[in-house]
Amino acid sequence: MVEGNLTRDPEMKALPSGQNVTTMSIATNYKRKDKEGNMQEEVEFHNIVVWGKQAESVNTYLKKGSSAYVEGRLQTRSWEKDDVKHYRTEINAERVQFGAKPQESKVAGTDVPYPADTTDEDQPF
Repeated sequence: MVEGNLTRDPEMKALPSGQNVTTMSIATNYKRKDKEGNMQEEVEFHNIVVWGKQAESVNTYLKKGSSAYVEGRLQTRSWEKDDVKHYRTEINAERVQFGAKPQESKVAGTDVPYPADTTDEDQPF
């Protein structure tokens, strides 16, 4: 589970099978006091992968700076490039809940209301 703000706009692609997949990155902040009592803030960046209809909702309603809560499972992929093995750990989202609604009651440029939560099982459209 992570809750944070998107660091870039989501990117959606259609796989050859026709299934949609959206990737995005979320930053989470952690505040703590150091030994001297000064507040320190740490930032972590999480790669998120969203599948199916939920990928479409995320791509439609979220943008850079939007807040979101994501539940999912960790998965590490590996590949070789130029004889060097690379690794990437991602969160495969099972549930994405959108954060605070934008200032307007509707998503800019559409007549579709901003949904509060999306899951693969319960789609708003």
